[in-house]
Amino acid sequence: MGKIIELKDINKIYGTAVKTQVLFDINLSFEEGSFNSIIGASGSGKTTLLNIIGTLDKPTSGEVYIAGKRTDSMNKNELAELRNETIGFVFQFHYLLPEFTAIENILMPYMIKNMKISKEIKERAEELLNIVGLQKVKNNLSNNMSGGQQQRTAIARALMNNPKIILADEPTGNLDSESTENIYKILRDINEKFKTTFLIITHDRKIAEKTDRIVEVRDGRINMI
Repeated sequence: MGKIIELKDINKIYGTAVKTQVLFDINLSFEEGSFNSIIGASGSGKTTLLNIIGTLDKPTSGEVYIAGKRTDSMNKNELAELRNETIGFVFQFHYLLPEFTAIENILMPYMIKNMKISKEIKERAEELLNIVGLQKVKNNLSNNMSGGQQQRTAIARALMNNPKIILADEPTGNLDSESTENIYKILRDINEKFKTTFLIITHDRKIAEKTDRIVEVRDGRINMI
């Protein structure tokens, strides 16, 4: 497997009059199909790192490569297309659209570029519903689902365009311990079935230890465990 994510000499500085450096000389790569966790104290820089990988933010200096493409020099439209086709996001809060059902929320990433939903696309959404165990609530509005069901919907939505990479920022931060275990089992099953690369930010050391690789961010620098 080759490198699907590669960061070279990444620095991130916020501010102009008063400058605050958040990341320092980051050199880091992730193999295609790998299952990784990123840990670190609040303010350590781990979310900034994930945002740079996900092209939601740009480094002050350095180079970012996603699936062989250099992203730090791309324009806004190029980045939006790359994100839609290559990267799926799962956040601590699900960000489902409350006026749409579970299956409609799952279809949303596809509908951003394609208004017409074909039979094959509908079948993919149904397959994803099965994978995350939501067939019985597929026609429920998001507000009529439990927290665990909402987060599983968000996971299925992130998978809709068959991305090569899933970036998850504290995906179980709002869930109880049983739901947390269920979510991480789903993420691991997806990793094994589709060979999707996962980067998961978590404060839960027990969860991190279940991943293949732990990357610790400490004061804006990488500490390999």
